[in-house]
Amino acid sequence: MHIRYNVIIQKEGKWYIAKCLDNNVASQGVTIEEAMKNLKEALELYYENEEPIMPKETYITTVEVTV
Repeated sequence: MHIRYNVIIQKEGKWYIAKCLDNNVASQGVTIEEAMKNLKEALELYYENEEPIMPKETYITTVEVTV
């Protein structure tokens, strides 16, 4: 079964942190590609003995606020 999960990647220092928005699994890498590869592996291990969670329809946008 192939499932497409929602992922956000943020830079923290020298690392890229890849987080799955659907289940809070995260991983890191020195490059975006490495972070994504590591996250994919982490998700596959996470669901090895678990029932897959189907992703929710997700919208990401920005909002401007005055601070």
